[in-house]
Amino acid sequence: MARHMKGFVHPARLIPLGFAGMIFIGTILLSLPLAGTNGHSVGLLNAFFTATSAVCVTGLAVIDTGASFSLFGELVIMVLIQIGGLGFMTFGVLFAVLLGKQIGLKHRLMIQQATNAFSTQGLVKLSLNIFLIAFVLEFVAMITLTLHWGPTMGWVPALYQGAFYAISSFNNAGFSLSPDSLSSHVGDPVVNTVVISLFVIGGLGFIVVTDILQKRRWRRFSLNTKLVLMTSAIATVFGVLFVLIVEWGNPATLGHLSITEKIWASLFQGVMPRSSGYNTVNIGGLMAATQFVFIILMFIGAASGSTGGGIKTNTFAILMLALYSVVRGRSEIRAFHRRISFDTAFRALAVIMISLGIVFTMTILLTITESGTDAQFLSIFYETVSAFGTVGSSMGLTPHLTPAGKVIIIITMFIGRLGPLALAYALAQKNKEAKFSYPEEKVLIG
Repeated sequence: MARHMKGFVHPARLIPLGFAGMIFIGTILLSLPLAGTNGHSVGLLNAFFTATSAVCVTGLAVIDTGASFSLFGELVIMVLIQIGGLGFMTFGVLFAVLLGKQIGLKHRLMIQQATNAFSTQGLVKLSLNIFLIAFVLEFVAMITLTLHWGPTMGWVPALYQGAFYAISSFNNAGFSLSPDSLSSHVGDPVVNTVVISLFVIGGLGFIVVTDILQKRRWRRFSLNTKLVLMTSAIATVFGVLFVLIVEWGNPATLGHLSITEKIWASLFQGVMPRSSGYNTVNIGGLMAATQFVFIILMFIGAASGSTGGGIKTNTFAILMLALYSVVRGRSEIRAFHRRISFDTAFRALAVIMISLGIVFTMTILLTITESGTDAQFLSIFYETVSAFGTVGSSMGLTPHLTPAGKVIIIITMFIGRLGPLALAYALAQKNKEAKFSYPEEKVLIG
């Protein structure tokens, strides 16, 4: 057995290498003159930043995607987004099934790590379901947007843009072919409905979506699904109402819009911090209070095993339940007539503390590298959390980043996509736990 496992690379280490490999290939392709407009290369660092943003499904852009990249470059970005969002291991499963090959234990472990599944059972079926869900939703969205834009834009451009925005939206990437994101569609019910639906479903996670499709009734859902849906609903309602109330009279955002447009804009922006990256109003023009609320929502992010980032709604829900149990003096963590282990709560706490450490460190570094610019602290903090949560929303700092600042954001996006705990496992050395325990002693708290 040891001989067979010798040379086996643990999935927690192989997956970061796989993402790094995709970023490397994407960087080479996007740095070619063929990928730039008029045969001009966008430069190696800009290509590196864009490739990382695409693979990590973030959407932050240091250059205008629609104006700086050729059709070839945009197609490369679309492929990177799709592979980065669904996971390269799920693509491996698809090709293996098509070729009639067996999926061994090694590959099942990698799929489990990539999808955050609870066990190695049913992973091939889960991977195929991921493709089915993704491509069906993207196809329907593409056709809908094509029919909507075709009469005014032309059918071929409408089909292409429909495909681009369908892929970018479902994978929570937030890449746009327009410099103002989707601001020109602020009151468009079709565009708003399609884009919001895609990034909300993508942000729920494939395990949750599969559970909903198979069981269909709340009482039959798993605890994980219930926590994701409940936490997502609370965060969404809070975000939408906060934007609507606080920004109602702000002339830089909702103030000049009609009532219908205000409602659509509030709905879009309220859901956006979950990880979509798109915007229909100027993020830099939002009230500071709204921007700070967005920072909190971006840090929480989407669900585990989804196309979104952040510490994940599951993690946040477990920590809140643990806090509630401590306050109530309970000896166990309860939710929906189920018990959650304290080991799970400790892991959730570890994810949050590691994430805070990463965000604080990168923010401090950015304040140093961007000290020569006019960047304000809030915009730097916003940029860092957006990169870590793979959201892609920006207050306007991204195009003005220094070369060192670009590298810091690249590293932050990479860590945010992999997940801080997964990266910690990937880098950690094997330690055998001691078979003895030290005497317990009390420490003052509070």
